[in-house]
Amino acid sequence: MSAPERIPPRSVTATDPAAAELLARGELTVRGRIREASNAALYCTVTHEDREAACVYKPVAGERPLWDFPDGTLAGREAAAYEVSRATGWDLVPPTVLRDGPYGEGMCQLWIETAPGAELLALVDGEEPGPGWKAIGFAEAGEGRTALLVHADDDRLRRLSVLDAVINNADRKGGHLLPTSDGRLYGIDHGVTFNTENKLRTLLWGWAGEPLPEEALDVLRGLRDALAPAGPLTVALTPLITPAEIDATRARVDSLLASGTHPEPGGDWPPIPWPPV
Repeated sequence: MSAPERIPPRSVTATDPAAAELLARGELTVRGRIREASNAALYCTVTHEDREAACVYKPVAGERPLWDFPDGTLAGREAAAYEVSRATGWDLVPPTVLRDGPYGEGMCQLWIETAPGAELLALVDGEEPGPGWKAIGFAEAGEGRTALLVHADDDRLRRLSVLDAVINNADRKGGHLLPTSDGRLYGIDHGVTFNTENKLRTLLWGWAGEPLPEEALDVLRGLRDALAPAGPLTVALTPLITPAEIDATRARVDSLLASGTHPEPGGDWPPIPWPPV
């Protein structure tokens, strides 16, 4: 009698409600190292029961200390960024959990396959962006030429800019933007977020000073409620970042609601990350 045919595990996507549970409970198998990462980042598969997915595992043991982020861990802040993203309802950060793994506690995030040819950033000649684009600033384009760096006037990017303002993202680069074939956009690499000081550094300054859309204001009101002392988002963030960082997040939400506008670059911190991509 032949053995029953083994049914291969079902692949899980970012929109699957089971994704976070798979990441948290599944068996992690390291497949390789992502060499471009500045800290230890491992490409893995995670399997649980009849489900499987590719993911990134960043162990705390592989993190390099940062003088201006002395509290907590990069992994904890990555997971915290996912919790805030999930609370917005925009789901701009791939499912991410803090869990134990082959090299100790670390961040585990679903791997996202990007769509080729999705243009979100560009260098253009001239002093003004064309239709459908927002200006970031001038940049060296090689051979002594200066060009205008622009990003797409895209609602997905605009939502991400609001999320970055809430979590105080100090490193929103072009390479951290992942458009997918189903029209979604995800942001990754949120290890330098939630600082109690203003450290917002991003390429998404195109809406600086403009009124926030009503959609964004509704989301911010929801975050304000969820960040109440006993609110669900506060509960979710408490194991991941410090009480002072949670208080600062609450204050940033209040400030955005009070101003009703997208934040503008400050003078105490370089507003654009380097390298920008």
